[in-house]
Amino acid sequence: MGGRKQETEQKSQKTDFLGQAVATRNAYGIALLELGKRDGRIVVLDADLSGSTRTIEFANAFPDRFFNMGVSEQDMIGTAGGLSLTGKIPFASTFAVFETGRAWDQIRQTICYSNLNVKLVATHGGITVGEDGASHQALEDIALMRVLPNMTVIVPSDGFETKQVIDAVAEYDGPVYVRLGRGKVPAVMPEGYKFQIGKAYKFHAIHDTTIIANGIMVSLALKASEMLAKEGINAGVVNMSTVKPLDTDTLLEVAKNSKLIVTAEEHSIIGGLGSAVSEFLSENRAVLIKKVGVKDTFGCSGKPEELLKLYGLTADNIVKVVMESRA
Repeated sequence: MGGRKQETEQKSQKTDFLGQAVATRNAYGIALLELGKRDGRIVVLDADLSGSTRTIEFANAFPDRFFNMGVSEQDMIGTAGGLSLTGKIPFASTFAVFETGRAWDQIRQTICYSNLNVKLVATHGGITVGEDGASHQALEDIALMRVLPNMTVIVPSDGFETKQVIDAVAEYDGPVYVRLGRGKVPAVMPEGYKFQIGKAYKFHAIHDTTIIANGIMVSLALKASEMLAKEGINAGVVNMSTVKPLDTDTLLEVAKNSKLIVTAEEHSIIGGLGSAVSEFLSENRAVLIKKVGVKDTFGCSGKPEELLKLYGLTADNIVKVVMESRA
């Protein structure tokens, strides 16, 4: 079975990725390899895309603990569930659009309903997949996963955080969905940062404007904050890498001290980070919320930078939204 087009493997230096601009999928490949060396319970499954998802690193080192399920995402999820019942800790990977879309019923019925200890780590999330176009650009995956009971949903911001996320979810007992990207992202998380499931990170003191972001949008939110400072507007930035469960303590703190919250995500504005923030605050604290994300449409083919600009996922657009909302 197989035949899917795979991307050339890029060798990553074995580090914690602090201060390095790397693709989060590359950080995943190295993190998984190191986990495999430490814990014999770790097993990995892939749907014929191990070169692209970087699970190939694990496969080469531990062929007896790696399972290429072919172009059969539903079987991959069911098999991962079965392996978890034997005491293994399965990581199941493919592209985000395939993992959450094609296998949603199996994730719901087999993994989440039974609360099995399966880690779904999907790569190629969002429009920065690029030229592969709408059929491969997952813009609905966060919504599909966060609606499921028992599912934890995480979107790391850079390689340094990704490495810590993979280590954390291996220790966590229960279903987890981790969304990773295709291309390099800037390093944003500082030395000394320690990822915790369900905990956000505040880059600045809280001001009357706060930008809440995750994934690639954290670097753009920080850039927007710098641009706003030149206009005399102090905007705090929060990395909400865990979409579910939300860090509601931080959200309440922000809402009590900010007149405007702008959410920024490489995902549809329906059902993702912006929706999660709005849903919680609508019942707990009145504050103006504006969403930067994909506006209820599919993606299209193009270079990642062009697509980010086309869909308004830029620092310039975050600044524009803030300025218009404060007018």
